[in-house]
Amino acid sequence: MIHALVLESTGKTVQASVRVLCTEDLPQEAVRIQVLYSSVNYKDALAVTGRGNVVRAPFPFVPGIDLAGRVVESHTSDFSPGDLVIQTGGGLGEKVWGGYAQQQRVSPQWLLPLPERLTPLRSMVIGTAGLTAMLSVIALEAQGLTPDCGEVVVTGASGGVGSFAVAILASQGYTVAASTGSIDAHPYLRDLGAAHIRDRAELAGGPNRPLETGQWAGAIDTVGGATLGAVLSRLDRHASVAACGNAGGIGLETTVFPFILRGVNLLGIDSNTAPMPLRRKAWERLSDERFQNVTDRILSGILALDGVPGAAQRLMAGSVTGRLVVDMQSAQGSGT
Repeated sequence: MIHALVLESTGKTVQASVRVLCTEDLPQEAVRIQVLYSSVNYKDALAVTGRGNVVRAPFPFVPGIDLAGRVVESHTSDFSPGDLVIQTGGGLGEKVWGGYAQQQRVSPQWLLPLPERLTPLRSMVIGTAGLTAMLSVIALEAQGLTPDCGEVVVTGASGGVGSFAVAILASQGYTVAASTGSIDAHPYLRDLGAAHIRDRAELAGGPNRPLETGQWAGAIDTVGGATLGAVLSRLDRHASVAACGNAGGIGLETTVFPFILRGVNLLGIDSNTAPMPLRRKAWERLSDERFQNVTDRILSGILALDGVPGAAQRLMAGSVTGRLVVDMQSAQGSGT
């Protein structure tokens, strides 16, 4: 008996409910996993609430873009029963059934051994959010960013990706400005290492002029839309912004001036299809002992499987700070 969160589509409406499956219902892939933990990401919230056309596979469908668990059956020499593994991205929870099932069959193509210094729970506090943040930091460093260059701004700082971006940068010695619309999140962000807090309204209206006074040596933008345009106009010469989200919209209003007059770089971050060598590098850095306490501070709650739909609604409403993890061996919360 396998409990899973299953999405059904009825016309333009998507309904999510916990159902009981059997192993025969699972995809015919090479590795069967007992899923121990998953997480709730912005993309998961879009899928569960039926917004954004995240699911690109036939219904019924099991979402969940992250999973951590133990191999129980393997038809590949790369993994053996008992191995602890993680998967983020690679179409999980979008094109193929995802982590919101107590067991799942997956392709070994995107599967990684769990780093030795991480537990399954901690790995899912990190999940796609932490991986995306680390990939953003790596991309900025590849363009020459160091702590000596100046202040780095993080937009959407109280969300999952933003929280990890603030914490990772601060732990590396960067001076971080955290942009957020949540007054309640200010103490949380300072605890993660933010030196300055900026009201998101400063950036949400877009750039006032093609080029504003340069303020930041780098940026990690999780918002997109007008906010990204404003960030581009305020970057210092030869600074870079790692763009990794679109919660504020998919459009981008800017000019060529930041690029041709200041040499600014716009770096796209796609954690879903990042090459495996880069993923391994990012996970190795995320497993550093310096981040162990960070994951405790970023974890905002552990849910049972039936708590995911409500959590998705709260995340879409912008009322979630930090990360929500799903205990996949608990199908129902104590209140149901």
